[in-house]
Amino acid sequence: MNPEPSHLLPRRDLLAIAAATGALAALPTFTASAAPQRPEASADDNSAYGASGSLNTLWWQAPAGDTSMIEQGLPVGNGRLGALASNDPGRELLLVTDATMWTGGLNDTLDSDGQFPYGRADFGSLTLLARLTVDIPDHDLDAVSGYRRTLDLDRGVVGASYVRSGVTYQREIFSSRPDDAIVLHFSQNGGGRYTGTVTLEGTHGEAAATSFGGKFANGLKYGAAVTAYGSGGRVTVTGSHVEFSGCKDLTVVVSGGSNYAPDSAHGYRDPKVDPQKLARTKVNAAAKHSADTLLRTHVADYRAVFGKFAISLGTSTADQRALDTWERIQQRFTSDEPDPELEAAYVQFGRYLMVAGSRGSLPMGLQGLWLDGNDPDWMGDYHTDINIQMNYWMADRAGLSSCFDAFTDYCVAQLPDWTDLTRRLFNDPRNRYRNSSGKNAGWTVAISTNPYGGGGWWWHPAGNAWLCTTLYEHYEFTGSRSHLEKIYPLLKGACEFWEARLLTTTLPGSSKEVLIADSDWSPEQGPLDAKGITYAQELVWALFGNYAAASAELKRDSGYAGKISALRRKLYLPVVSPKTGWLEEWMSPDNLGETTHRHLSPLVGLFPGDRIRPDGSTPKDIVDGATALLTARGMNSFGWANAWRSLCWARLKNADKAYQLVVNNLRPSENGTNGTAFNLFDIYEVEQGRGIFQIEANFGTPSAVTEMLLYSRPGHLELLPALPDAWAESGSITGAGARGGFVVDLRWKNGKPTEAKIRSVGGRTTTVAYGGKTRTVTVKPGGSVTLKDFAR
Repeated sequence: MNPEPSHLLPRRDLLAIAAATGALAALPTFTASAAPQRPEASADDNSAYGASGSLNTLWWQAPAGDTSMIEQGLPVGNGRLGALASNDPGRELLLVTDATMWTGGLNDTLDSDGQFPYGRADFGSLTLLARLTVDIPDHDLDAVSGYRRTLDLDRGVVGASYVRSGVTYQREIFSSRPDDAIVLHFSQNGGGRYTGTVTLEGTHGEAAATSFGGKFANGLKYGAAVTAYGSGGRVTVTGSHVEFSGCKDLTVVVSGGSNYAPDSAHGYRDPKVDPQKLARTKVNAAAKHSADTLLRTHVADYRAVFGKFAISLGTSTADQRALDTWERIQQRFTSDEPDPELEAAYVQFGRYLMVAGSRGSLPMGLQGLWLDGNDPDWMGDYHTDINIQMNYWMADRAGLSSCFDAFTDYCVAQLPDWTDLTRRLFNDPRNRYRNSSGKNAGWTVAISTNPYGGGGWWWHPAGNAWLCTTLYEHYEFTGSRSHLEKIYPLLKGACEFWEARLLTTTLPGSSKEVLIADSDWSPEQGPLDAKGITYAQELVWALFGNYAAASAELKRDSGYAGKISALRRKLYLPVVSPKTGWLEEWMSPDNLGETTHRHLSPLVGLFPGDRIRPDGSTPKDIVDGATALLTARGMNSFGWANAWRSLCWARLKNADKAYQLVVNNLRPSENGTNGTAFNLFDIYEVEQGRGIFQIEANFGTPSAVTEMLLYSRPGHLELLPALPDAWAESGSITGAGARGGFVVDLRWKNGKPTEAKIRSVGGRTTTVAYGGKTRTVTVKPGGSVTLKDFAR
């Protein structure tokens, strides 16, 4: 059944929204670009294989199997173009992805219940771009010795080495952002030679070819290309594959993408882009340079982002260091002895994934940039009730603010269609979440979103407020006025939606009138038609406050900001249930859902919000009620749920529980159980014996680690708020972002800070707290202040 007839949002209004948010000026993510700047070679280069032996080098003693790539393949990515690498000596397999390889579309015909269809044909799905194989006969795994594969987090390079017939063979794989291509370099030491075949295949029915192009039913064009070159032998590029024979070394270059453009006004396409032709141009341009030059160019670009942050949580034992990464994961699970270097490396692995998956293209959804097929669970989409938000909590905290831009640009580009769908479809009489007032304005989203402005599954009224809260928090970290101007239309439109949606009610036994959210559920459980759910009340309270602050900073719409502030003062805020002693999840003293549910929806005011604070500014009964609810939720859940729990315990300054949840996420996943896979991807147990990769725990857990070491809100920093005994002996964190516009370098010893350097990226004044004492610090923008004496 089709929805009731409704008028389209006038085209001029859509264009106005797009223009206001900058969407019309957005460039396609796969586009021609100027030749990159090539750094000069120097004596300090660590470009040779194995030169990086830092604590940030992960290593394994076995390659990935073709059927186990999602649990064992090692990821590379340049922010748009990614791959999982098997590192099999005789048959290197790369599963190549592009962030924009999406089927589906706007998906604006509702189901009979007023909710969105949610399938691969209508809503769409993220899919693979290509499969690349490099076959090297006589190099089968059982014919070699001394096999070792590595992921060098400091350089962003996957490597492997082995010995065959007395010759050491080596390979390095990286995805270069400056060259917009994946590079595989095969070398050797000892007089060996490479002979074999390179094959590139599409994953949507395309035959093997050195370049191919295709087109989805939704009109999206895509393409990929490969080339290769070597020395001391022969390389032949034919129409279907590449043959190499007797080569001392071999370099393979692959690129590809689509004609997706983040531009609603032009249908999310750039018709000027021919992806197949562009891919050929990019691989041929890269192939004009030596592998060393390509590697230096990649490492310089990668280090400029990744190198802004460092973390040390203490020293591991020699026995721990002697183990490969998978052995260390297994031992940490069975031992009571901390492995602080492994735990720090897990943080850096999360940062590596962020740099590899979130630059210059679409943001990361449920699986980030990495797939093992064209049918990822939940389409690999953007879940707006935790996934995409958790993915980006880490960016500012861990020195990767520039990687946040992909999330911002996505929301900005989608706003015209989110607005259009809301105005046309949200008040459909079949939608159980419609505004009972009959009013409608602004924008909201569905629980699932795609890159074409479309929603999937159910409406998610409070999703707009949560997206806006995440966007605004980035402003708090960076102080970027241009970012605030960019997101302002999103903030205002979300406020307009809630102005139309809120209902006035009188509290039982009182004459006090309050504003509550219309019918909704507390994600993802409980009754479907509850009013005044805590989740919505907290998010709208934060949204209204952030909008008023943005209006004041930008000197816009002061009258409307005053109206929103007045509404905020009337918002109902949750109380503690006299029956359970918990903060109420629904506007009811009863527990209407699952006690140990994975979601912490009613605790969004504790984290990511901080209306609920254990510092005396929040009524004690509210803090106690939140603590009791968090306790009831338990300590053992899915990876992302454990990460959220850890963040909440860190906010409550309970170091033991926050740390235990980090450790729980490091348990080895075997046969699909919850935990960390062989390649450190987080696995979500869907059913017994089957688990899937879901990336947000790989970002949420590092967020928890940084939150344990540094708490911040505008005007206030607290050092080591939840430092566990496992990391207390000594440690440091450098380049940690702090709300209020600061970056902090912090050292500690014996559980106490020894030095804190507060650098301003726009902030001016803040208090710095430790041990119940505070100091006021004033820093000029661009300047810094170093604190050392924490005894007084």
